[in-house]
Amino acid sequence: MTPPKAPQDSSAAAGNQPSAVSVCAETPKPRVKLPPLVVLSKRSEFLAAARARRQGTKSMMVQGRQRKEGEAEGFRVGFTCSKKVGNAVARNRAKRRLREAARLVLPGIGRAGWDYVLIGRAEATATRNFEDLKRDLAYAVKKIHG
Repeated sequence: MTPPKAPQDSSAAAGNQPSAVSVCAETPKPRVKLPPLVVLSKRSEFLAAARARRQGTKSMMVQGRQRKEGEAEGFRVGFTCSKKVGNAVARNRAKRRLREAARLVLPGIGRAGWDYVLIGRAEATATRNFEDLKRDLAYAVKKIHG
């Protein structure tokens, strides 16, 4: 498929409008590559975090626990949403938003040797402004460590 050609009328010839190809071919901004998150996957890991500290915000509940010596290094994170959040599409959307917020926020404030579990809230997680979602996560993690 070839891109559309620019019109040949006098306004385009005078340079008032760029060609269709030049508008589409803008160079994308380079993205900063963050390290991947280490994700909790076993039920026992989620249950251990549930018995530890927790902090609620408008958009999520964050549970955190400090692991014992000798367990995995770095921080780990888990994501979950109950059926109260909605159907599978709504739960997956909420978890995607939590995953992205964790990917951006936790490398800066997460502590090595800690497990975090982010639990989505009905309606709030999927609809809250993303900047507010990140602020909520940062607030909750600071309160858990405080």
